[in-house]
Amino acid sequence: MDWNRVEGNWKQMKGKVKEQWGKLTDDDLDVINGKRDQLEGKIQERYGYEKDRTRKDIDDWYNRQTW
Repeated sequence: MDWNRVEGNWKQMKGKVKEQWGKLTDDDLDVINGKRDQLEGKIQERYGYEKDRTRKDIDDWYNRQTW
């Protein structure tokens, strides 16, 4: 997976991230700034998911994106 696409297009991706994980705030998204590890941490914090589930959810979301 080439996460650089997400980082490079973060301003456009924020809306898609928020659609998927609506509990993330705009401030969260500003802090995340496209960094996958930050996204994982915020999802775990807001949703109470374990690390493996969070990684799988992000991978699934990423693979559904149309580039």
